[in-house]
Amino acid sequence: MRPRQQTPFRMENKLAYLCSSLSWGGLEMNQLRNALWMKDRGHAVVFFGVKDSPALNAAMAAGLRTIEIVRHKKYYDFKAGKALAKLLDNQVITHLILRDTRDMSVSVIAKRHCGHPIHLSYFMEMQLGVKKTHFLHTLRYGYFDLWSCPLNWLADQVRTMTRFSKDKIVVIPSGLELAKATSQLTKSEARSEMNLPLDKDIFGLVGRFDAQKGQLLLLQALVLTKYTKSAVCLLGEPTIGEGEAYARQITAFIEDNNLQDRVFIRPFRSDVSTFFRAVDAFVMASKAETFGMVTIESMACGTPILASNAGGSPEILEFGKMGTLFTPMDAQSLADAMIHFCNDPSKISNETLIQSAQQYDHTKVCSAVEGALGLGS
Repeated sequence: MRPRQQTPFRMENKLAYLCSSLSWGGLEMNQLRNALWMKDRGHAVVFFGVKDSPALNAAMAAGLRTIEIVRHKKYYDFKAGKALAKLLDNQVITHLILRDTRDMSVSVIAKRHCGHPIHLSYFMEMQLGVKKTHFLHTLRYGYFDLWSCPLNWLADQVRTMTRFSKDKIVVIPSGLELAKATSQLTKSEARSEMNLPLDKDIFGLVGRFDAQKGQLLLLQALVLTKYTKSAVCLLGEPTIGEGEAYARQITAFIEDNNLQDRVFIRPFRSDVSTFFRAVDAFVMASKAETFGMVTIESMACGTPILASNAGGSPEILEFGKMGTLFTPMDAQSLADAMIHFCNDPSKISNETLIQSAQQYDHTKVCSAVEGALGLGS
């Protein structure tokens, strides 16, 4: 079946943000964050989510208009798709926006069964693992009016690994409210707030305790530097029911290498800018972070960055111009980067990093989204 031909909108624009996820991570936070920004800019916004899910609860708490949906299957859930189409018709939704691939199939079914035109957009959060050129993928993607990628390398993936129409691909970075992402604390004040020593060169890593986040890799690199003045601050904790075994590995490594006075573990805090002000450098040690919002937050605070040379980090750091890149999952390469930083900590100025972060300010991002969706600002 061919995708339905779109006709010009003759109704007031009304945006629906769909999120069927039961998790609460970067994808879900970005979906809610963008919905709130668009509402603040004067657009009519509705948030669709599963009852009692973290995303729906957060949307309700933030004052968004919300509508409950039934948790659908990832593929070919025609009943759920028709139910979603009915909601879209009842709410006279003109734009349906999603970020989770599991919402793609049901959204296409809903678009096909809607009684009015729907502009369907996918804002990419995760990289493509394999090619998506099968007939069914191509058919599904044909119903989308827009595929937005946060970085150029992801747009290149879509162009080469799918048959999605290239003229419907745009690059719009994930945004950040820069005014809220910075802290006025001095380094000594931030360290006092987090109970960190003043006489150490501290490398920080933020994220849940997970092997993919690289906390253990950073500790291994710390030992390899042989710099007793260097220390590590880990901001995060295991997810309940997950990550406890990895957390025990971290604890054992600290004890086995007598790092008790050089490794500081602190629970996650909402004012993460205090963490970035407290550390001397932020380490993005993930194997291949797709985008890395924390990298942008570090830049916004003027905190230097050491990052894996994979995923979205190279592009964000302008391929080494705005930070130091090291070989992914290579403790010695990270140790060398740490040593180099300790020898030349002022290679990139704080002001340069802060200025580079301006391109990710949410006002610029929202303006680009409005243009891509054909909305008036």
